[in-house]
Amino acid sequence: MTDLETWSRSFSEFTASFAHRFPRVESRRQATSYLRGLLSELERKNGWTLAEMCGEQGPERLQRLLNFYAWDTDGVRDDVRDLVVEVLADPDHGVLILDDTGFLKKGTKSAGVARQYSGTAGRIENCQIGVFLAYASSKGRALIDRELYLPKAWTEDRDRCRASGIGEQVAFATKNELGHAMLRRAVQSGIPFGWVTADEAYGQVSRLRLWMEEHDIHHVVAVPKSQTVITMDLGQERAHRLIADLPEQAWERLSCADGAHGPRVYDWARADIRPWREPGKGHWLLARRSITDPEELAYYICFADENTTLVELARVAASRWAVEECFQAAKNETGLDHYQVRGYRAWYRHITLSMAALAFLVRLRQGVQKGNQNTPRACV
Repeated sequence: MTDLETWSRSFSEFTASFAHRFPRVESRRQATSYLRGLLSELERKNGWTLAEMCGEQGPERLQRLLNFYAWDTDGVRDDVRDLVVEVLADPDHGVLILDDTGFLKKGTKSAGVARQYSGTAGRIENCQIGVFLAYASSKGRALIDRELYLPKAWTEDRDRCRASGIGEQVAFATKNELGHAMLRRAVQSGIPFGWVTADEAYGQVSRLRLWMEEHDIHHVVAVPKSQTVITMDLGQERAHRLIADLPEQAWERLSCADGAHGPRVYDWARADIRPWREPGKGHWLLARRSITDPEELAYYICFADENTTLVELARVAASRWAVEECFQAAKNETGLDHYQVRGYRAWYRHITLSMAALAFLVRLRQGVQKGNQNTPRACV
Protein backbone atom coordinates (compact mmCIF):
# COMPACT_ATOMS: atom_id res chain seq x y z
CA MET A 1 0.00 0.00 0.00
CA THR A 2 1.10 3.57 -0.62
CA ASP A 3 1.26 6.00 2.30
CA LEU A 4 -1.84 7.73 0.96
CA GLU A 5 -3.78 4.47 0.79
CA THR A 6 -2.70 3.56 4.32
CA TRP A 7 -3.70 7.00 5.60
CA SER A 8 -7.06 6.82 3.85
CA ARG A 9 -7.86 3.36 5.22
CA SER A 10 -6.80 4.39 8.72
CA PHE A 11 -8.91 7.53 8.53
CA SER A 12 -11.98 5.57 7.41
CA GLU A 13 -11.57 3.10 10.26
CA PHE A 14 -11.08 5.93 12.73
CA THR A 15 -14.21 7.86 11.70
CA ALA A 16 -16.22 4.63 11.71
CA SER A 17 -15.54 4.40 15.46
CA PHE A 18 -17.95 7.26 16.16
CA ALA A 19 -20.13 7.23 13.03
CA HIS A 20 -23.05 6.02 15.16
CA ARG A 21 -23.10 9.43 16.87
CA PHE A 22 -24.41 10.92 13.59
CA PRO A 23 -27.95 9.60 12.96
CA ARG A 24 -28.22 10.90 9.37
CA VAL A 25 -26.01 10.20 6.37
CA GLU A 26 -25.63 13.89 5.54
CA SER A 27 -24.25 14.80 8.98
CA ARG A 28 -21.82 11.85 8.86
CA ARG A 29 -20.55 12.93 5.44
CA GLN A 30 -20.15 16.53 6.51
CA ALA A 31 -18.32 15.53 9.70
CA THR A 32 -15.92 13.39 7.65
CA SER A 33 -15.31 16.28 5.26
CA TYR A 34 -14.79 18.66 8.18
CA LEU A 35 -12.23 16.32 9.76
CA ARG A 36 -10.38 15.91 6.46
CA GLY A 37 -10.20 19.68 6.21
CA LEU A 38 -8.88 20.03 9.76
CA LEU A 39 -6.17 17.48 8.92
CA SER A 40 -5.22 19.22 5.69
CA GLU A 41 -2.29 21.55 5.16
CA LEU A 42 -4.49 24.62 4.84
CA GLU A 43 -2.92 27.59 6.57
CA ARG A 44 -6.27 28.78 7.93
CA LYS A 45 -9.03 26.26 8.56
CA ASN A 46 -12.19 28.36 8.73
CA GLY A 47 -15.58 27.80 7.15
CA TRP A 48 -14.70 29.19 3.73
CA THR A 49 -11.33 27.51 3.32
CA LEU A 50 -12.66 24.16 4.56
CA ALA A 51 -15.63 24.40 2.19
CA GLU A 52 -13.37 25.21 -0.74
CA MET A 53 -11.15 22.24 0.03
CA CYS A 54 -14.22 19.97 0.22
CA GLY A 55 -15.46 21.20 -3.19
CA GLU A 56 -18.39 23.15 -1.75
CA GLN A 57 -19.67 26.39 -3.24
CA GLY A 58 -19.78 27.99 0.19
CA PRO A 59 -19.59 27.20 3.91
CA GLU A 60 -23.33 26.73 4.44
CA ARG A 61 -23.34 22.92 4.69
CA LEU A 62 -20.39 22.83 7.07
CA GLN A 63 -22.02 25.54 9.14
CA ARG A 64 -25.15 23.39 9.37
CA LEU A 65 -22.99 20.60 10.76
CA LEU A 66 -21.85 22.88 13.59
CA ASN A 67 -25.11 24.71 14.21
CA PHE A 68 -28.13 22.69 13.19
CA TYR A 69 -27.63 19.00 12.38
CA ALA A 70 -28.61 16.58 15.14
CA TRP A 71 -25.62 14.63 16.40
CA ASP A 72 -24.21 13.59 19.76
CA THR A 73 -21.35 16.00 20.42
CA ASP A 74 -20.57 14.68 23.91
CA GLY A 75 -20.76 11.13 22.60
CA VAL A 76 -18.06 11.94 20.06
CA ARG A 77 -16.02 13.49 22.88
CA ASP A 78 -16.28 10.25 24.85
CA ASP A 79 -15.34 8.16 21.82
CA VAL A 80 -12.32 10.39 21.16
CA ARG A 81 -11.24 9.98 24.78
CA ASP A 82 -11.46 6.20 24.51
CA LEU A 83 -9.59 6.15 21.19
CA VAL A 84 -6.80 8.24 22.72
CA VAL A 85 -6.54 6.11 25.84
CA GLU A 86 -6.50 2.94 23.75
CA VAL A 87 -3.05 3.82 22.42
CA LEU A 88 -1.63 5.99 25.21
CA ALA A 89 -2.87 4.19 28.33
CA ASP A 90 -0.44 3.78 31.21
CA PRO A 91 -2.29 2.90 34.43
CA ASP A 92 0.76 3.56 36.64
CA HIS A 93 2.44 6.57 35.04
CA GLY A 94 -0.24 8.11 32.79
CA VAL A 95 -1.10 11.70 33.77
CA LEU A 96 -4.31 13.69 33.46
CA ILE A 97 -3.54 17.39 33.02
CA LEU A 98 -5.92 20.30 33.62
CA ASP A 99 -5.29 23.63 31.91
CA ASP A 100 -7.01 26.37 29.93
CA THR A 101 -6.20 28.32 26.80
CA GLY A 102 -7.53 31.51 25.26
CA PHE A 103 -9.11 32.10 21.86
CA LEU A 104 -8.78 35.72 20.78
CA LYS A 105 -12.03 37.09 19.32
CA LYS A 106 -13.48 40.33 18.04
CA GLY A 107 -16.87 41.70 19.02
CA THR A 108 -19.25 40.70 21.80
CA LYS A 109 -21.50 38.05 20.20
CA SER A 110 -19.42 34.86 20.53
CA ALA A 111 -20.51 32.72 23.48
CA GLY A 112 -18.40 33.48 26.57
CA VAL A 113 -16.33 36.24 24.96
CA ALA A 114 -15.17 38.94 27.35
CA ARG A 115 -12.24 41.10 28.32
CA GLN A 116 -10.36 38.56 30.42
CA TYR A 117 -6.87 37.30 31.02
CA SER A 118 -5.55 34.99 28.34
CA GLY A 119 -2.47 32.94 29.10
CA THR A 120 -2.06 32.52 25.35
CA ALA A 121 -1.65 36.26 24.90
CA GLY A 122 -0.11 36.85 28.33
CA ARG A 123 -2.44 39.76 29.03
CA ILE A 124 -6.10 40.78 29.25
CA GLU A 125 -7.72 40.47 25.84
CA ASN A 126 -11.13 40.10 24.26
CA CYS A 127 -11.30 36.33 24.14
CA GLN A 128 -13.02 33.07 24.94
CA ILE A 129 -11.45 30.69 27.47
CA GLY A 130 -11.59 26.94 27.00
CA VAL A 131 -10.77 24.60 29.88
CA PHE A 132 -9.24 21.29 28.77
CA LEU A 133 -8.21 17.91 30.10
CA ALA A 134 -5.28 16.13 28.46
CA TYR A 135 -3.92 12.60 28.79
CA ALA A 136 -0.15 12.14 28.66
CA SER A 137 2.16 9.16 28.91
CA SER A 138 5.52 8.11 27.53
CA LYS A 139 3.63 7.09 24.37
CA GLY A 140 2.29 10.56 23.57
CA ARG A 141 -0.33 13.09 24.60
CA ALA A 142 -3.73 14.35 23.42
CA LEU A 143 -6.77 16.36 24.54
CA ILE A 144 -9.66 14.27 25.86
CA ASP A 145 -12.21 16.75 27.26
CA ARG A 146 -13.21 20.41 27.03
CA GLU A 147 -15.51 23.03 28.52
CA LEU A 148 -16.20 26.65 27.58
CA TYR A 149 -15.86 29.10 30.47
CA LEU A 150 -18.73 31.56 30.74
CA PRO A 151 -18.04 34.70 32.82
CA LYS A 152 -20.74 35.94 35.18
CA ALA A 153 -21.49 38.80 32.78
CA TRP A 154 -22.85 36.09 30.51
CA THR A 155 -24.64 33.77 32.92
CA GLU A 156 -26.35 36.72 34.64
CA ASP A 157 -27.73 37.93 31.30
CA ARG A 158 -30.14 35.20 30.18
CA ASP A 159 -31.26 37.10 27.08
CA ARG A 160 -27.67 37.23 25.92
CA CYS A 161 -27.30 33.53 26.70
CA ARG A 162 -30.41 32.60 24.73
CA ALA A 163 -29.16 34.57 21.74
CA SER A 164 -26.00 32.41 21.73
CA GLY A 165 -27.80 29.13 22.31
CA ILE A 166 -26.82 28.76 25.96
CA GLY A 167 -29.54 26.80 27.75
CA GLU A 168 -31.32 27.95 30.89
CA GLN A 169 -29.73 25.08 32.81
CA VAL A 170 -26.20 26.40 32.18
CA ALA A 171 -25.15 28.31 35.29
CA PHE A 172 -21.95 30.09 36.21
CA ALA A 173 -19.04 27.75 36.96
CA THR A 174 -15.48 28.71 37.75
CA LYS A 175 -12.66 27.29 35.65
CA ASN A 176 -11.78 25.08 38.58
CA GLU A 177 -15.33 23.73 38.74
CA LEU A 178 -15.25 22.99 35.02
CA GLY A 179 -11.95 21.18 35.46
CA HIS A 180 -13.35 19.24 38.41
CA ALA A 181 -16.33 18.14 36.29
CA MET A 182 -13.99 16.84 33.59
CA LEU A 183 -11.93 14.91 36.14
CA ARG A 184 -15.11 13.32 37.48
CA ARG A 185 -16.06 12.26 33.96
CA ALA A 186 -12.63 10.75 33.42
CA VAL A 187 -12.82 8.80 36.68
CA GLN A 188 -16.37 7.62 35.98
CA SER A 189 -15.33 6.43 32.51
CA GLY A 190 -12.81 4.07 34.11
CA ILE A 191 -9.84 5.14 31.99
CA PRO A 192 -6.50 4.03 33.47
CA PHE A 193 -4.18 6.73 34.80
CA GLY A 194 -1.78 7.14 37.67
CA TRP A 195 -1.62 10.87 38.34
CA VAL A 196 -3.25 14.28 38.00
CA THR A 197 -1.38 17.55 37.62
CA ALA A 198 -2.40 21.16 37.04
CA ASP A 199 -1.07 24.68 37.35
CA GLU A 200 -1.64 26.84 40.41
CA ALA A 201 -4.95 28.25 39.16
CA TYR A 202 -6.38 24.79 39.83
CA GLY A 203 -3.94 23.44 42.42
CA GLN A 204 -4.53 26.17 44.97
CA VAL A 205 -8.22 25.26 45.35
CA SER A 206 -8.44 22.97 48.36
CA ARG A 207 -11.82 21.47 47.37
CA LEU A 208 -10.27 19.88 44.29
CA ARG A 209 -7.28 18.51 46.22
CA LEU A 210 -9.51 17.07 48.96
CA TRP A 211 -11.79 15.43 46.40
CA MET A 212 -8.77 13.76 44.79
CA GLU A 213 -7.58 12.52 48.17
CA GLU A 214 -11.03 11.10 48.95
CA HIS A 215 -10.87 9.16 45.68
CA ASP A 216 -7.24 8.11 46.20
CA ILE A 217 -6.12 10.03 43.11
CA HIS A 218 -2.40 10.73 43.30
CA HIS A 219 -1.57 14.27 42.29
CA VAL A 220 1.14 16.90 41.98
CA VAL A 221 -0.49 20.31 41.59
CA ALA A 222 1.17 23.72 41.49
CA VAL A 223 0.40 26.27 44.19
CA PRO A 224 1.52 29.89 44.72
CA LYS A 225 4.41 30.62 47.04
CA SER A 226 1.94 32.16 49.50
CA GLN A 227 0.05 28.87 49.86
CA THR A 228 -0.43 27.93 53.52
CA VAL A 229 0.40 24.32 54.40
CA ILE A 230 0.14 22.28 57.60
CA THR A 231 3.59 21.42 58.91
CA MET A 232 4.54 18.17 60.63
CA ASP A 233 4.34 19.86 64.05
CA LEU A 234 0.73 20.92 63.26
CA GLY A 235 1.68 24.52 62.62
CA GLN A 236 0.92 26.57 59.54
CA GLU A 237 3.52 27.97 57.20
CA ARG A 238 3.72 29.63 53.83
CA ALA A 239 5.12 27.39 51.09
CA HIS A 240 8.12 29.58 50.30
CA ARG A 241 9.12 29.87 53.94
CA LEU A 242 8.93 26.14 54.58
CA ILE A 243 11.11 25.41 51.57
CA ALA A 244 13.55 28.18 52.51
CA ASP A 245 14.24 26.34 55.78
CA LEU A 246 15.39 23.17 54.00
CA PRO A 247 19.13 22.44 54.13
CA GLU A 248 21.03 22.62 50.86
CA GLN A 249 21.60 18.86 50.87
CA ALA A 250 17.84 18.38 50.56
CA TRP A 251 18.05 19.58 46.96
CA GLU A 252 18.66 17.16 44.11
CA ARG A 253 19.46 18.05 40.50
CA LEU A 254 17.20 16.14 38.12
CA SER A 255 16.41 16.06 34.42
CA CYS A 256 12.69 15.40 34.46
CA ALA A 257 11.72 15.94 30.82
CA ASP A 258 13.09 16.91 27.43
CA GLY A 259 12.34 20.39 26.13
CA ALA A 260 12.84 22.09 22.79
CA HIS A 261 16.48 22.78 23.68
CA GLY A 262 17.30 19.49 25.39
CA PRO A 263 16.71 18.10 28.88
CA ARG A 264 14.92 20.33 31.38
CA VAL A 265 17.22 20.27 34.40
CA TYR A 266 16.23 21.81 37.75
CA ASP A 267 17.01 21.42 41.41
CA TRP A 268 14.20 19.69 43.32
CA ALA A 269 13.41 19.27 47.01
CA ARG A 270 10.46 18.24 49.13
CA ALA A 271 9.24 18.60 52.68
CA ASP A 272 6.75 16.38 54.50
CA ILE A 273 3.48 18.11 55.39
CA ARG A 274 0.07 17.10 56.81
CA PRO A 275 0.83 14.63 59.64
CA TRP A 276 -2.79 13.44 59.58
CA ARG A 277 -2.83 10.96 56.73
CA GLU A 278 -4.18 7.62 55.60
CA PRO A 279 -1.89 4.66 56.34
CA GLY A 280 0.60 4.17 53.54
CA LYS A 281 0.05 7.64 52.05
CA GLY A 282 2.33 10.66 51.91
CA HIS A 283 1.82 14.42 51.63
CA TRP A 284 4.63 16.69 50.50
CA LEU A 285 5.38 20.23 49.51
CA LEU A 286 7.57 19.95 46.43
CA ALA A 287 9.78 22.76 45.13
CA ARG A 288 11.52 23.29 41.80
CA ARG A 289 14.46 25.71 41.63
CA SER A 290 16.06 27.18 38.53
CA ILE A 291 19.74 26.42 38.14
CA THR A 292 20.52 29.71 36.41
CA ASP A 293 18.38 31.81 38.77
CA PRO A 294 18.08 30.26 42.26
CA GLU A 295 15.49 32.90 43.20
CA GLU A 296 13.10 31.42 40.65
CA LEU A 297 11.10 28.70 42.39
CA ALA A 298 7.84 26.85 41.77
CA TYR A 299 5.84 25.00 44.43
CA TYR A 300 3.58 21.94 44.34
CA ILE A 301 1.37 20.09 46.81
CA CYS A 302 1.66 16.33 46.36
CA PHE A 303 -0.33 13.29 47.48
CA ALA A 304 0.72 9.70 46.70
CA ASP A 305 1.96 6.44 48.21
CA GLU A 306 4.41 7.07 51.04
CA ASN A 307 7.28 5.38 49.17
CA THR A 308 6.96 7.64 46.10
CA THR A 309 10.37 8.96 45.05
CA LEU A 310 11.39 12.56 44.49
CA VAL A 311 12.22 11.59 40.91
CA GLU A 312 8.64 10.46 40.29
CA LEU A 313 7.12 13.60 41.81
CA ALA A 314 9.39 15.75 39.66
CA ARG A 315 8.42 13.75 36.56
CA VAL A 316 4.71 14.33 37.19
CA ALA A 317 5.23 18.04 37.87
CA ALA A 318 7.16 18.40 34.62
CA SER A 319 4.52 16.51 32.63
CA ARG A 320 2.22 19.54 32.82
CA TRP A 321 4.02 20.93 29.79
CA ALA A 322 2.44 18.15 27.72
CA VAL A 323 -0.87 20.03 27.66
CA GLU A 324 0.89 23.10 26.23
CA GLU A 325 2.27 20.86 23.51
CA CYS A 326 -1.28 19.62 22.88
CA PHE A 327 -2.54 23.18 22.50
CA GLN A 328 0.29 24.06 20.14
CA ALA A 329 -0.24 20.96 18.01
CA ALA A 330 -4.03 21.37 17.90
CA LYS A 331 -3.80 25.04 16.97
CA ASN A 332 -1.09 24.49 14.36
CA GLU A 333 -2.24 21.18 12.89
CA THR A 334 -5.98 20.69 13.49
CA GLY A 335 -7.41 24.21 13.55
CA LEU A 336 -8.36 24.35 17.23
CA ASP A 337 -8.44 28.16 17.19
CA HIS A 338 -9.36 28.74 13.53
CA TYR A 339 -13.12 28.66 13.98
CA GLN A 340 -15.49 31.45 13.02
CA VAL A 341 -18.51 30.35 15.04
CA ARG A 342 -20.44 32.35 17.60
CA GLY A 343 -22.90 29.89 19.09
CA TYR A 344 -22.39 27.86 22.24
CA ARG A 345 -23.12 24.49 20.62
CA ALA A 346 -21.05 25.34 17.55
CA TRP A 347 -18.02 26.05 19.75
CA TYR A 348 -18.27 22.63 21.38
CA ARG A 349 -18.71 20.92 18.05
CA HIS A 350 -15.75 22.56 16.37
CA ILE A 351 -13.49 21.98 19.38
CA THR A 352 -14.60 18.35 19.64
CA LEU A 353 -13.87 17.69 15.96
CA SER A 354 -10.48 19.40 16.28
CA MET A 355 -9.71 17.15 19.26
CA ALA A 356 -10.80 14.16 17.15
CA ALA A 357 -8.43 15.20 14.37
CA LEU A 358 -5.59 15.51 16.88
CA ALA A 359 -6.44 12.07 18.28
CA PHE A 360 -6.22 10.62 14.77
CA LEU A 361 -2.73 12.07 14.34
CA VAL A 362 -1.66 10.67 17.70
CA ARG A 363 -2.90 7.20 16.76
CA LEU A 364 -1.36 7.44 13.30
CA ARG A 365 2.02 8.35 14.75
CA GLN A 366 1.77 5.54 17.28
CA GLY A 367 1.14 3.10 14.45
CA VAL A 368 4.15 4.39 12.54
CA GLN A 369 6.37 4.12 15.62
CA LYS A 370 5.26 0.52 16.12
CA GLY A 371 5.91 -0.31 12.50
CA ASN A 372 2.19 -1.00 12.02
CA GLN A 373 2.41 -3.97 14.37
CA ASN A 374 -0.07 -4.67 17.17
CA THR A 375 -2.33 -2.04 15.64
CA PRO A 376 -5.38 -0.80 17.55
CA ARG A 377 -8.75 -1.85 16.23
CA ALA A 378 -9.85 1.55 14.94
CA CYS A 379 -6.77 2.99 13.30
CA VAL A 380 -3.55 2.23 11.51
